[in-house]
Amino acid sequence: MKTVQNNLSSIKTGAWIRIFLGILLLALVLARISTGFVSFHGWVSFVGVLFIGIGLIWFGWSVIQSDQPPKWLWTALIAAALLRLLFGVFWLLALPAWGYDTPVQNAGYIMADAYDRDNAAWELSQSDPPLVAAFQDYSRTDQYGGLLFLSAFVYKYIGGNIHQPLLLIIFTASFSAIAVAFTWAIAKRIWGDNVSKISAWLLVIYPEAVLLGSSQMREAFMVTLAAAAIYGLVRYWPNRSLKNGLWFILPLAASVPLSLPFSLLLFVVLAVSAIALDEWHLLKSKRFWTALGGFSLAILIVEALNLYDFSKLWVFQVARWQAYYSESASGWVQRTFERFPDGMEWAQRPFLVGYGIFRPLLPASFFDGIPLMRALAIWRALGWTLLLAMLFYATFLVLRGLERNKLAGGFVTISWMIVVVASLRGGGDQWDNPRYRSAFAGVQIALAGWALVKQREVNDPWLRRALVGTTMMIAWFIPWYLRRYTAFTWPVVALHQTIGLGLISALLFIIWDWVREQRSYLTSQLVNEDIKHG
Repeated sequence: MKTVQNNLSSIKTGAWIRIFLGILLLALVLARISTGFVSFHGWVSFVGVLFIGIGLIWFGWSVIQSDQPPKWLWTALIAAALLRLLFGVFWLLALPAWGYDTPVQNAGYIMADAYDRDNAAWELSQSDPPLVAAFQDYSRTDQYGGLLFLSAFVYKYIGGNIHQPLLLIIFTASFSAIAVAFTWAIAKRIWGDNVSKISAWLLVIYPEAVLLGSSQMREAFMVTLAAAAIYGLVRYWPNRSLKNGLWFILPLAASVPLSLPFSLLLFVVLAVSAIALDEWHLLKSKRFWTALGGFSLAILIVEALNLYDFSKLWVFQVARWQAYYSESASGWVQRTFERFPDGMEWAQRPFLVGYGIFRPLLPASFFDGIPLMRALAIWRALGWTLLLAMLFYATFLVLRGLERNKLAGGFVTISWMIVVVASLRGGGDQWDNPRYRSAFAGVQIALAGWALVKQREVNDPWLRRALVGTTMMIAWFIPWYLRRYTAFTWPVVALHQTIGLGLISALLFIIWDWVREQRSYLTSQLVNEDIKHG
């Protein structure tokens, strides 16, 4: 606490002047960019929103003070916010010039949802109806209304008399950056300084988190709320007071206006985390299994008697629509479905779920449209491919028994549950599916940080094998995609053959590397024996 007070004192006495001048200069630059470099109109609004952004970051920083955050973490928070803001400015300037000729990209928006909602928010802020109309009359642009309300509030009471989307980018970039603090605090409490430092910096630069934080998307807020709620639970567990309990209840409550499905999923994530913190004792309870068995039996009875059509549930309706959308939008998906044997139509949806897990797919990104979008696709795909490899490796560590009964096991369960649910909901879509799962990026990144540190501690060769094996699998897809998009001739046409070649190559490398390691170990043992016996 003394360090925190000293930091506050130093800010009050000296740094506030530099902070204010920096905000003033940045506001002038952003206002100039926002008006197409013709004026500084709206710079006062930018000053106001920038101060709110700094305030949000400072609030997140102050929440974790009991964990004694190091000075570099404040640098990481500011770097995360500026990086997201920089990309937001880049989209605004680059997309009209180098993007697709669509209303969305001509207006400087990277995502269609952000375009629709942000324009609806501006319309609402300039009209007569109260802002609560965001929860009633604008479901076409925001199904839940929370972000629409917040956006309209900023435009109405802080923005000027012209629509300046960069105002919202500042807000989302700042709020998104706070997730770095909570992810650091989660990892610090569970695994210590090394994991927490790696996790924080990974989240600063993780492509999908940067992309969401640089756009007017609700997932930018979800990343922070999810990390804050899990941090609150981890903080509450050893010291179960009402004050500590509020730190996971409030983020959960704040997520409801943004997205009710996200709130329900976050509740499940918190429940799984609590069970893991209790070292899975609930799973050893006879009452739990009795209740679960009774519930499953009731579901079977309802299904057998046709008392309710479970296919009408929201998650199945969305999954069905996404399967139809993916099949309609992609010719090769249609052809793949046509090759399924008769009676195997049921396998189409699991195929799409499996396909969605790997989206955005790195080999496909090399051939994704115009140069700007191709660069974006490669950047996103590279980030997810590396993180996915780390999730596989973390799962391998847990299955080997490493912290299986602790929160690492819980985070592995949570990560795969989120990945599968997101893929079920988003299908093979390369935009919706990744952003759904990235709402819980803090959990995934912390788990990846833990796996990296564990690999360093024991010099485990399986991470190397996982990365090389993954690279070899990806390599087989490159000629397959070349054949699809160019005149390149390649004899392997079927998707399952390409996957099979990748799996065989990866398996052969793993066997070769294991044999090499064993041979090296035996050689060293023989040398030691020779030295021992003179």
